[in-house]
Amino acid sequence: MSKNLRVKLILSIALTLILLPRIASAQRDFSSVEIIPHHVAGSVYYLEGAGGNIGLSIGADGIVMIDDQYAPLTDKIVAAIRELSDGEIRFLINTHVHGDHTGGNENLGKMGILILARDQVRVRLSAQAPADALPVLTYSDAITIHLNGEEIYAFSVPPAHTDGDTFIHFKGSDVVHAGDVFRTTAFPVIDTNNGGSLEGTLAALGTLIGIAGPDTKIVPGHGAVSTREDVMEFRDMVLDVKARVAPMVEQGLSYDQVAAADPTAAYNDRYGDPERFLRALYSELGGQD
Repeated sequence: MSKNLRVKLILSIALTLILLPRIASAQRDFSSVEIIPHHVAGSVYYLEGAGGNIGLSIGADGIVMIDDQYAPLTDKIVAAIRELSDGEIRFLINTHVHGDHTGGNENLGKMGILILARDQVRVRLSAQAPADALPVLTYSDAITIHLNGEEIYAFSVPPAHTDGDTFIHFKGSDVVHAGDVFRTTAFPVIDTNNGGSLEGTLAALGTLIGIAGPDTKIVPGHGAVSTREDVMEFRDMVLDVKARVAPMVEQGLSYDQVAAADPTAAYNDRYGDPERFLRALYSELGGQD
């Protein structure tokens, strides 16, 4: 295969991976999806539905949203928010680029809601989404919103799930929304096509552990509200699997041989299919088929 053809193939695959969430959203039937609110602590709630957990700070000054799931769910999401508050939705923060967290951006942008995200998120969304869906305020390091008696501190973490990940710390309520860097429903998803990395995942999880106290509530990108100890257990699982795979890579084993050794066996019942995680880990450790 020529170099030019190889480059075109890589670019085609990368574009397909970027667009997959939008294609899936267009084809999926959302009519039976329920948006279920949960109180976390203080002013903070989250909405469970389809896609990533939506964080909310609700108070007399208005509403701050974290992520927005899929476009066809916007009306249901807004209705669920209205059950909690009739205040103005003033800000929307995207934790990263994926469509199950940003699919409603266009709808909410057209409603005049100010969208915030890291610089990388705007760059990546610009390649696939209309202008109304793009963040209008971006940051490279951190930004703080002072609302509802909260310091809502949104800050960047190393390239982990993607290269545009943000954690949001609601300091008054002692709640952190971790986006998809941390989840309770599956192994880590390290999206290398969008800049994610194994070492960044470990570093970001370490940051999350460092800012969380014994009573801090942590809202994962997917799954149930968790504690600092839950994140430590998740991080230790990643370290354990890495320690098992690394010597196999050093021995020159193929991915199929590593997978056959089942290095995630102790965790499969809890986290499900390990293939995507294992492939990313194998590749980042230097494995080559």
